[in-house]
Amino acid sequence: MKLVAGNSNRPLAEAIAAYLNTPLTKCLVRRFADMEVFVEVQDNVRGQDVFVVQSTSFPANDNLMELLILVDALKRASARRITAVVPYYGYARQDRKPGPRTPISAKLVANLITRAGADRVLTLDLHAGQIQGFFDIPTDNLFAAPVMVRDIKERFDSNSLVVVSPDVGGVVRARGLAKRIGAPLAIVDKRRDRPGESEVMNIIGDVSGRSCILVDDIVDSGGTLCNAADALLDKGATAVHAYITHGVLSGGAVARIAGSRMSELVITDSIQATEAVRLAHNIRVLSIAPLIGEAIGRTAGEESVSSLFD
Repeated sequence: MKLVAGNSNRPLAEAIAAYLNTPLTKCLVRRFADMEVFVEVQDNVRGQDVFVVQSTSFPANDNLMELLILVDALKRASARRITAVVPYYGYARQDRKPGPRTPISAKLVANLITRAGADRVLTLDLHAGQIQGFFDIPTDNLFAAPVMVRDIKERFDSNSLVVVSPDVGGVVRARGLAKRIGAPLAIVDKRRDRPGESEVMNIIGDVSGRSCILVDDIVDSGGTLCNAADALLDKGATAVHAYITHGVLSGGAVARIAGSRMSELVITDSIQATEAVRLAHNIRVLSIAPLIGEAIGRTAGEESVSSLFD
């Protein structure tokens, strides 16, 4: 087995390598003067089972191109099997046609990864589960829920908690986490007038006198979370904590969350944390390296991955 890391999230790749007790394969990934990507794999990978760790986070297009070229380089180096390990799958929010003459970019990216030469894909908390069907190769969608559940149980009394979905679309995810920790479920009913803006309309469920755990897959601008936190506190919640898998946190999101009434935002390291995130007083990062490392080890050993979540 060989591990190859792109530049999108080197600390996560190193943590996965440490968990598996497997050194990262020597690989040069750099840019020419005109920003073209150049890749040179410096170790022999002929006949090897190779895992390429690369999130397609900001800058999404650069990191996606790195992934494609890494896969192509490994294919031409005669790797036996290439698995694209994509902790954060960019373009996942473009999974359908919201209007006429619009693309389904999540499918296009799936085609690119497949045509580049990947034999299978391993990713984490896809924005929409049906994206697995966009691939014509085996695709494992891992869940960060076990990592979050462990952290919640260590820090909170489940009898005083209520798990909250910030929108109707996330109910299945929130219900699953609520079942794991034995807590009731509430839903924020919101209306989104335009991308990046949301207005909370109503709270479905009883949150009075309880600590709320907001659960979602992506936090981008942070507006939805901050509005939801305000609405929950106005309805009598004692505190609001958010557990989100992918901390995209674009624009002024970190400052918005730091100045909000939310007690804490907990994200994973699927996307490398910026300096602003590391310095924020109410943002904490959980490592998903052991989870991904275990999934990689099981894939390499032809063992069950789904049993990780039983």
